[in-house]
Amino acid sequence: MSPLVMPLGLLIGLALGALGGGGSILTVPALVYLLDQDPRAATTSSLLIVGLTSLIALTPHARAGRVRFGQGLMFGALGTGGSFAGSALASHVSPQVLLTAFAGLMLVVAVLMLARSLRPPSAAGHEDPTAEPFITFHPLTCACPRVAKIVVTATAVGLLTGFFGVGGGFILVPALVLALAFPMPVAVGTSLLVIAVNSATALTARISTGSTHLDWPLLTTFTAAAIAGSLLGGRITTRVQPRHLTQAFAVLLVAVAVYTAASSIASLR
Repeated sequence: MSPLVMPLGLLIGLALGALGGGGSILTVPALVYLLDQDPRAATTSSLLIVGLTSLIALTPHARAGRVRFGQGLMFGALGTGGSFAGSALASHVSPQVLLTAFAGLMLVVAVLMLARSLRPPSAAGHEDPTAEPFITFHPLTCACPRVAKIVVTATAVGLLTGFFGVGGGFILVPALVLALAFPMPVAVGTSLLVIAVNSATALTARISTGSTHLDWPLLTTFTAAAIAGSLLGGRITTRVQPRHLTQAFAVLLVAVAVYTAASSIASLR
């Protein structure tokens, strides 16, 4: 086993714990380029690593009352179809095309994270998430545009999770704030629950095909290190401004995306 497994797991866990949404997106490049995993095996392994790490990182948020279990499970359930579809689609795409698309995704995430870090704090962070119900029966009303937005967003997140093996937290956090009017701390905590649900669904879809061999000793060590890193990363956020962490991570994402694109596009020729 490579001596890089534990340091990489700690780094990924630190990013997830300190940054929340988007923090785990480096798992696939780390598995492919530093641990010599096949791209399809890497995206499947990433689902297990990200899912378990998110589930453990969820615990302190739940204790602090920052997780909406009912709405989070509903959001995750709505993304189930997307997760299965993304997993099926990934099995028909060549590894190098998958990595090229992943590089594009990393650039998009970097831009979104930078934009969010430069934006002033939103007043939406103080809204009551239960202030506007989706459906009422006396009188009969339906917040249909809001419901449609939630369904589309949940499906899109599930599709990304199944196809790329990422948690989709970079979309989830702003989606939960805008679509469900969650305060930001609640959105971060609940997003970890949704990531765990989506990862479990997509992982089930992939393993059921039996077409991917997983390196279980590597996975176990990497996941244990990532869980330890995520718990440590949660403490870092109390000492360093989240905006500075996000900006530094976005710059790192751009560098990794450029390297991934250059390597995968060269292999397509």
